[in-house]
Amino acid sequence: MMRAYKFLLRPTVRQEQALAEMLRDHCSLYNGALQERRDAYRHASKTSIKYGDQSAQLKEIRAFEPERQGRWSFSSQQATLRRLDKAFQAFFKRVKAGLTPGYPRFKGVGHFDTVVFPKDGDGCRWASTPHDARTRVRLQGVGHVRVHQHRPVRGQVKTISVKREGRRWYVVLACDEVPADPLPPTGAVVGIDMGVMHFLTTSHGEHVANPRFLETAAEELTEAQRVLSTFPMRTRQRTKKHQAAARKVARLHARIRRQRLDHHHKTALGLIRDNDVIGHERLNTAGMTKTPAPQPDPAQDGAFLPNGAAAKAGLNKSILDAGWGIFLGILAQKAESAARRVIPVDARNTSRTCPECGHVAKENRVTQAKFECVRCGFAENADIVGALNVERRAGLALCDAA
Repeated sequence: MMRAYKFLLRPTVRQEQALAEMLRDHCSLYNGALQERRDAYRHASKTSIKYGDQSAQLKEIRAFEPERQGRWSFSSQQATLRRLDKAFQAFFKRVKAGLTPGYPRFKGVGHFDTVVFPKDGDGCRWASTPHDARTRVRLQGVGHVRVHQHRPVRGQVKTISVKREGRRWYVVLACDEVPADPLPPTGAVVGIDMGVMHFLTTSHGEHVANPRFLETAAEELTEAQRVLSTFPMRTRQRTKKHQAAARKVARLHARIRRQRLDHHHKTALGLIRDNDVIGHERLNTAGMTKTPAPQPDPAQDGAFLPNGAAAKAGLNKSILDAGWGIFLGILAQKAESAARRVIPVDARNTSRTCPECGHVAKENRVTQAKFECVRCGFAENADIVGALNVERRAGLALCDAA
C-alpha cells in the first residue's frame, strides 16, 4: 500500500532563501524547455522535441550556468522536465478526444511551488528515526532542514517533494510497502448521501452539518480581494503593499483549505471506525458544477434566452465549497489503511426511489427535504431516503462480488 506523509519544514533564513532560489531555477528550466518546444514546432518544420532530447542537454545547461542550474540535483531537474512532458502528453490526449486542448503555459515564479526528487538519496535524503525530535531532511544546495515530524513514517520512502504554500514550506514523502493497520470488525454497513444543506447523511439517520468554510470567510475574503484589486496593473508585483495584499488573500484561502481538510479527515475517520462497509454515490463533480451552455434567442440576433446560469452559480459554489471529491478520496485512503470496504454505486434515482416498495417517480420527491411515495405513502427525509438506497445498492454490489 502506498501513502503520502506531509510534514512542515522549519528552515533558517538562509535555507528559506535557498529554497526560494531552487524553485526559481526549476521554474526557469521548465519555462526554457517549454520555449524550446514551441520554437522547434513553429520554426523548424513542426519538429517535436521529446523528454529524452531535453534531458540530454542538462549536462551542458548545468555547465553553462553552474551558479543557477549546476547547484541543484540532476534528478530533480529531470523530474521537472518530465512534468513538462506529461503536460504535453495530456494536451495531445485532449486534442485527440476533441476536448478543449489547453496548451501548456509558462509558469510564473509564484505559481511554480513544487520540486520533486524521484529517489530518496539522490539529491535528497530523508534522515529520520521514529519519534526523533531532531528530524531533518537533506536537500542538495540547501543543507539539512529541520522537519516537524508529527507522526512516524512507515514503509519505504520512494520520492520526496518540497512544496511551498504561501509562506510555509512542506516536505511530502511518498512511501511504498506501508503496512495496513486493520481496525476490529463492527459488522455495520452504512450508506451516505452527499448534500449541500447537510454535508452528508447516513442511512442510520445521522446528519453531518455542512461547515461552509468559504461562506463563513466570504466577507473577510471579499474585502482582501477588493484591496488587492485596487492596485493598478503596472504596479503589481513591484510594491510591498501589493505583495502584502496578495499574501493576505493567499493566507485566507490557505486557512479555508486547511479547515476543509481537517473536517474531511475527522468525518471520514468517524465513518471508518464505526462501519465495515461504506457505500456512496458515484459523483461526477466536474459535470455537476459545469456552467450551463448559453442558449441563443432565435427571434433576436445576438440575444440569449435565460439559462439559469446565475442560480446555478450559487449551487456550484456550494458544491465546490463542500469538497465532495476530496472527501471521497480521503475516505477511500483511510478505508484501505484500515481494511474497510468503500463501494461507489450508481447515483441515478437514489432520491426518487422508495426504499419500502421500490417505486421510482419524480413525484416522490415532494420538496428538497421531504420524500413521500405516491404509491405506498412512505414518508421520510429525502437525504435519509437517498442514503438508504445507497446502502441497499452497496449491499447488492457486495453480494455480487462475493
